[in-house]
Amino acid sequence: MTESAVASGATVVAEDLTRRFGDQLAVDRLCLSIRAGETFGLLGANGAGKTTFIRMVTGYLLPTSGRVEVSGASPVTDPKTVHRALGHAAETSRLYPDLRVRGFLRFIGAARGLQGTVLESALERTLADFDLAPVARRRIGNLSKGYQQRVSLAQAFLHDPALLIVDEPTSGLDPLQRAEVHAVLARAKGRRTVLLCTHDLDEARSLCDRVAVLHQGLLTALGTTEEVLGRGDPLALFRGPAGGSS
Repeated sequence: MTESAVASGATVVAEDLTRRFGDQLAVDRLCLSIRAGETFGLLGANGAGKTTFIRMVTGYLLPTSGRVEVSGASPVTDPKTVHRALGHAAETSRLYPDLRVRGFLRFIGAARGLQGTVLESALERTLADFDLAPVARRRIGNLSKGYQQRVSLAQAFLHDPALLIVDEPTSGLDPLQRAEVHAVLARAKGRRTVLLCTHDLDEARSLCDRVAVLHQGLLTALGTTEEVLGRGDPLALFRGPAGGSS
């Protein structure tokens, strides 16, 4: 990463944010504020509402009610501004297996508005930062899962976003690959805002400044990582309000 990265990152504010799917309440009146430059962990069991929240932040889902903003911009009314500010690495990599690594990253950069020498500079920097130069000419579909995850993270970092959203970044990786991904995310601390969705409590402890826990769409715990995960049985937080503090 370079000095062109946004130094303070973006803020994320949700107020009474609610999303329904028919009779199902996926996110229930969520109020949450993520500070610029912090690494914020979003925890919860499957179906807790984490992915729904991410999709509303990125603008891929509209809230049923309430609002969410990224540095004052609404993904509903000003999606272009929000999209310029964020990078997103999904749990299941959205990659094109037939494209070569360099060509894929060049395509992503151009789609995000990078051109000419700016695009080429960002491409070379990203290949170096993620140690992808040795496989730059290989097809993505022929890479190991670890390398594919690096490519997924690289495309999210390519345009120096102020907000980086990362969903289960080390799922299925071996210990060495996990350490490499953690090192990349640790370098982002203070230089951009990172919203990290994870099931891995050790990952949250090592990377996150603060964490929030969702259960069936409700916010059941919020505080510093030490406050939330450093007392009692942290797994109880995944079982609902009776298991943790609100």
